[in-house]
This record gives sequence, structure tokens and C-alpha cells, in this order.
Amino acid sequence: MAVKQFLLPDLGEGLTEADLIAWKVKVGDEVKLNQVLADVETAKAMVELPSPYEGTVVALEAAENSTLAVGSPLISIEVAGAEPDEPANLVGYGPSESSGATRRRRRTASGAAALALVEQTEAPEPETVQPAAVTQPSPARVPAKPSVRKLAAELGVTLELISGTGIGGSVTRQDVEAYTRSLTARAPQPEPHTPAAASDIAGAAAPVGAETRIPIAGVRKHTAAAMVRSAFTAPHVTEFLTVDMTATMELLAELKVSYPDLKLTPTTLVARMVLLTLRSHPSLNSAWDEQAGEIVVKHYVHLGVAAATARGLVVPNIKSANTMSLRELAGALAQLVTTAREGKTAPADMSGGTFTLTNIGVFGVDAGTPIINPGEAAILALGSVAKRPWVVDGELAVRDVTTLALSFDHRLVDGEQGSKFLADLGAMLTDPRMALVV
Repeated sequence: MAVKQFLLPDLGEGLTEADLIAWKVKVGDEVKLNQVLADVETAKAMVELPSPYEGTVVALEAAENSTLAVGSPLISIEVAGAEPDEPANLVGYGPSESSGATRRRRRTASGAAALALVEQTEAPEPETVQPAAVTQPSPARVPAKPSVRKLAAELGVTLELISGTGIGGSVTRQDVEAYTRSLTARAPQPEPHTPAAASDIAGAAAPVGAETRIPIAGVRKHTAAAMVRSAFTAPHVTEFLTVDMTATMELLAELKVSYPDLKLTPTTLVARMVLLTLRSHPSLNSAWDEQAGEIVVKHYVHLGVAAATARGLVVPNIKSANTMSLRELAGALAQLVTTAREGKTAPADMSGGTFTLTNIGVFGVDAGTPIINPGEAAILALGSVAKRPWVVDGELAVRDVTTLALSFDHRLVDGEQGSKFLADLGAMLTDPRMALVV
């Protein structure tokens, strides 16, 4: 009994290494001559390595997915009746019965052709070697595995421009990746159809002074936390309605003339109509109490109004806005915005809101999908009011048109309830006289 160690053979392709892809045997297995031991990948192809011995596997000398140089230990097999220094026969190899000399037979297309006798020292007989079957790489062809060539092709990299660090100067995957990372630093002219250039630029280090880092703190930090909590807690639904609010804008112009001391804006009138509409749709002014397992319908409206400030977005609310007259509401809104922009909003004014209104139209935006303020059931976004073509009594006319976007918590508000609220509000904005009978 003797243990024979099978070394990775010279595969006869002018290459000096191979990747061990997968073992086909394990320690303790009985293997027969020519039985496939492992799959290896060379720069040319995938090759099955058959066993040069018959016996018992006692050790796997290399790990899967490792790169081995020719001559590296591959597997150890205990062979019965063999001397430690006795040469073994592989498929396609063996002593000639007629001459007693060890010969190398013609390689075949089976995988066994890739093997060489590890211990053999005699040169093969010229007449049995098939030069045409041995493919040597051309001097201009850079040695690299098929997977490496594929990567280089995908990145648009020319292998001849890369210095290989693999055995025998072959180009490895790491060489290709290192080369592409260095393209930006070296600033080469991109070759035609070179997708790597864009990815390299995107991943390149920014020039000094090209970035400003701002600590996440204060209003921004709290707003971000609240919005994330809301987005991942409340199942949002957003509905849109485009409204002809020409009559409301005409009413606003008249009120400004009649009451010049009032600070009236489109937001003021929309807020007033929201408060009136909520009377008929209390589900949009409710809250979800997870701990108590209850829906809390609120009979007061603490109207939140989103305000953009230098410190970030804040949403103070007007307490009991539903009890206010138009004059009181206008004054409260003006005071709320001024206080917020000065950074003087009291903590109490930032909590307890029941419904929020945000006017994104002041930024020239037509519509959006607002995120519900935590603890509330809905939020309304008012888009820009702009002159647009509109059909009135079957005739095309230019009207003041806006888009309303209502986001609501689907746990609290059904689609029908949300839709009816939006439709009723839209009708009131179209004909503000309806506010007299609500």
C-alpha cells in the first residue's frame, strides 16, 4: 500500500495555472482509474480531471474556487500494491507492452486528454504526439481565463493594456478590476463603446472641496425620523383632483379690496374650506391608537400648516382652527408662518395636530404625494394655481386651475371616504358660495 499524490498536471495548453471549480469526490471515496476527480477551469475551457490512480481518497489537497499552479498538490490517493516511487498510469498514458517504454498517447476530446503523468520523465515518442492538437497561444494573445476575458469585454477593457500578475504573466480578474479603477486617476481617453468609463467616473473620489457635509441634527433630524416612521407605519393612499378655482380666486381678490387689513392668500381660503369639509368627513380628522386598539375621532381640528424655513420643514398647528372666523384664521396663519421662519415656534405648537395642509404651489409645483404627519389621518397638498384651458358650459375657456393631492391613512379612511372628502372640497373651491350652506 502506498499513498500517491496527484499534482495538477501541465494541461498542454501553454498555461501555468487553473482554477479548481468543484470536487467530484470526497475523502474516503473509492475511485477507479479515469474516474473524474474534479472540474478545473483554465484560460481555455472547463476541464474534467480523471484519476491517474485506483484506490481510496485520503486527502483533498486544495480547496474549491482556489487557483493552483501547475505542479501543485491536488489529491492524495492510497493505492494498493504500488511502491511509493512507482510511476502511475493515467488515461492515455502507460508503458508500451511492445517496447517496455513509457509512452504518451494521442490526446482525445474527452477530458482525459488534459492529463500528464506526474512522475514521468521520459520524453514522448515523436510519432505519437499530435502537434496540431496542442493549441499554443499566439505571441500577441494575452493569457487569461475565459471568465476574465468576458469581464474585460463587458468593461470594454483591452487585455493587451494590462500587466498580468498571474502565473506566467496571465491576466487575472483582480488585474482587470485594478486597471479599471485606475482609469480615472490616469485620465485616459475613453475608447469607443467603453461602458467602464462611466462607472469609473461615478465611483471616483470627489475633488477636494466638491462636497459639503452637514450634520443630521435639529429640525432636519426630527423631521426625517417622523417622516420615516409615518411612511413605514401608516398605509398611505394618495388621490388627485384637478379643480377649476376661478371663482375662489375672484373671491380672494374681492376680499383683499374690501378688507385690506387681512393677510389673505389662497392658502387661507383653502384652509377655511378644508375646515368646513371636515365637518362632514370626521374620519379624516381621526387617529389610530395602536396600544388601546381604538380609532380616536376628534371633534376639534388642530390644523397643521407646513412651513419651509432655513432650519428645515416645520409643521406647527393652529389649535381649534375649526372654531375660528375667517379673520381669526387669517391672523393665526400669518402669525404661524412668521414665527416658524424666525425659528421661534413653541414645542406645544408642533404637537397635537389633527390634519395638515401644505401649499407646494408656492414653489411652482403642480402636484405631489405628501407624507402624512405622524398621528394624523390625512394631509392635503395644494398645487400651483395657473391659467389653463378649461371647458365651461361646453365652451373652451381660460380658467384658474389647481390640483389637489390628498394622502390618507387607509387604516382610518376608506377609499370612498377619502374620495368624497376630496370631491366635496373641490366642489366648494369651484363654487365658494357653497360654504354659506355647510
